[in-house]
Amino acid sequence: MTAKIDFVFDFISPNGYLAWWPLREIAARHGAEIVVIPALLGGMHKLTGNAPPFIRDADIKGKTAYAQLEMQRFIERHGFDKFRMNPAFPFRSVDLLRMLIAAQGQGDATPLIEGLLHALWEDGLDPADSDGVAQVIAASGFDPAELAAKAQDDAVKQTLSDNTANVVERGAFGIPTFYIEGEMFFGKERLGQIDELLASLG
Repeated sequence: MTAKIDFVFDFISPNGYLAWWPLREIAARHGAEIVVIPALLGGMHKLTGNAPPFIRDADIKGKTAYAQLEMQRFIERHGFDKFRMNPAFPFRSVDLLRMLIAAQGQGDATPLIEGLLHALWEDGLDPADSDGVAQVIAASGFDPAELAAKAQDDAVKQTLSDNTANVVERGAFGIPTFYIEGEMFFGKERLGQIDELLASLG
């Protein structure tokens, strides 16, 4: 039976970008399936009382600097030499997530996810730039006007709201969060544990 990795995902998370490609490599190596669950990180924070690390840890001496060091180590280890913090961060991601849900309704949304991740976290695309977003969507093989229209459907909006509430109910409080065989893993630093678990399942 093919193992399934539920990946709680929001475009706003730089760690979501950093986890994506190593996770795909791990999944491919073990023949596992990645199921992306679009969830609004801001909504997760509101429901759980969590906050972004740059806010939550701002007054803790040394913690933010160390987190940046660990991020840089991860970037160097995986060769993410094109990664850049988005100048518009923290940006509004709700429309991107709704369009992702609309794209998932049409089949494999991986090209859209990767196209937007490259644009946001390498090229510095501002999600408020509707023309720029549309160009990325089109280059990913989707109709930008169609996705933008479907993103306004009540059913799509409700799906995002339900996803967000459901992952919090499952224990998630941030991104990236992963679930395999009912076990939860939080953070890109847990990819090694995911690799080990999938190996044991094989």
